[in-house]
Amino acid sequence: MNDQPAVLCLRFRRIGGGLPDSAGYEALLALLGAFTPVVEAAPPGAALADVTGALRYFGQDAAGLASLIRVRALALHGVDCAIGAASNPMLARMAARQAATGTTFVVPPGEHAGFLASKPAAALDGVGAATARTLCGYGLDSIGRIAAAPLATLQRITGVRTGRELWERANGIDRTRVVPNAAARSIAAERSFPHDELDPERHRRALLSLTEELGARLRGDGQVCRSLAVSVRYADRTGYATLTRSRTLPEPTAHSAALTSLAYRIQDSFALQRARVRGIGLRAEGLHDAERAARQLTFDPVDERARRIEAVSDRLRARFGPGAVKPGRLAA
Repeated sequence: MNDQPAVLCLRFRRIGGGLPDSAGYEALLALLGAFTPVVEAAPPGAALADVTGALRYFGQDAAGLASLIRVRALALHGVDCAIGAASNPMLARMAARQAATGTTFVVPPGEHAGFLASKPAAALDGVGAATARTLCGYGLDSIGRIAAAPLATLQRITGVRTGRELWERANGIDRTRVVPNAAARSIAAERSFPHDELDPERHRRALLSLTEELGARLRGDGQVCRSLAVSVRYADRTGYATLTRSRTLPEPTAHSAALTSLAYRIQDSFALQRARVRGIGLRAEGLHDAERAARQLTFDPVDERARRIEAVSDRLRARFGPGAVKPGRLAA
C-alpha cells in the first residue's frame, strides 16, 4: 500500500449553502483536471483525485496542494471544499467526512491505525446499521477492536468474504484505486396516462414499473446510480404543471427494491394525493460502473435472498423478454 497521502477526497459546498448545480459540478471537475488527470467523479457533490504527480510538479505536500485547489475553487466558482487527504480512497473519504468546510484533514503516513481506532464500527466504510449492531453484540464496537480481532473470528461472525473485507478496511487497507471518469450521466423513463389519473394506487404502480425498468437497465449495463429524480406532471388551474425532486441514495445501487423505496419517499414528499396526474417520470443520476461501487457489507438474509431472486429474474427477462417476470403488484 502506498503510504503517502496522495489521494484527496473533496466535498463541495456553495458559499451560502447547498451543493453546486450540474454545470458548476462539471466545472469543478475540470478545475481538478488541471492538477491531475486522475479524477473520479462522485456526484452530486464530491470527487476523488490521485495527486501523486501533482505533488511533485507543484512542489507541495497534500495539505498545501489542497489549499491551492480550495483557493481556486472559491475564487473561480464560489465553492468551498472540505478535503480529506490519505494514502487510499477509503481513508481519504473518511478523512473528508471529518473535515469541516474550508479545512483539510490529513491522515499522515503510518498513522491510519490511530485515526481509525476510536471510531465506532458504523463509521467504517461499508458497515451498515445491521452489521454494526451485530458487531457490537460481539463487543466489536470500534474500528480498533475490529482491527485487533482475529480474521477467523470475523469470518465466523459475518462470513468469509465480508469478514476479510471488514478486517482489511479496519486495518486501513483499501485495494481500490481512483479511476478517472467523466461526470456521470443519467438514464430516464416515463409513464403517461391516457387521461388525468386520480387514483393514487395507479400512480404508485406506474412508479414501481419505472423503478423495475431502470433497475433492470442499470444491472444489464453493469452500472449503479447515486441518486433518483422523480417528475410528476399534473393538472392545475392554468393547464399542466410539473414538479421534480431528487434525492441521494444511501449508497450507489441498481437494486430495484432500494430504487423503489426512495422513489416512493420522493413521491410522498410532493403531497399530491388528490392531484390529477397525467404522467410520471423517473431519472437515475450519477451513473458509474458497478464494479467500482462500494456496497455496504451486510449479512441480512432477506436482502441477500431478494438480490438472488433479482439476478434470476434478470436472466429470465434476458431470455424470454422484459415481461417474463414482474412484481405481483404489476401483474394484477
